[in-house]
Amino acid sequence: MSYYDNPQNVAQYIKMAEGYDGAHLISILKEHLASGATVLELGMGPGVDLEILSRDFQVTGSDRAQPFLDLYRQHHPEADLLLLDAITLETDRKFDGVYSNKVLHHLAVDELKCSFERQAQLLNPGGVALHSLWHGNRVEEMAGMRFIYHTSMTLKPLYEQDFVLLKSGEYTEMEADDSL
Repeated sequence: MSYYDNPQNVAQYIKMAEGYDGAHLISILKEHLASGATVLELGMGPGVDLEILSRDFQVTGSDRAQPFLDLYRQHHPEADLLLLDAITLETDRKFDGVYSNKVLHHLAVDELKCSFERQAQLLNPGGVALHSLWHGNRVEEMAGMRFIYHTSMTLKPLYEQDFVLLKSGEYTEMEADDSL
């Protein structure tokens, strides 16, 4: 069982994440995708970013933890949701964009490379991916969850065969330049 398969851990995460969203990231996505484009969110968690994305895009939320999907569906029964692992992304659907906010840092380096490869296969021609990760050069473990911090240079070999980088940069979420 993963950490987020436990409803108590899900509730704790939702409380901890209150006040945080990816609105600034989504504004960047809007620069590259037309209104009404199809977007897959990986690791939607409680759905805060999914709701922001839905204002401009046709969104599909996904998570590998069923409790997050169940909680979101209670308040949004019409939502387009998929139970997906961010590595294998087992769906035959295609999207104009793939988005995640502080999700892919849980993947080992080889898993992240596989995820990028699979994301490229899910994108329509001209599609884009936008991801936010923790910035740095270390690995941490908390409550049985792995957090791998990345730099632009450590990420480049993982995506460069599948994507052309349009924009990259560090930004501050909790501490100066803690995010990429």
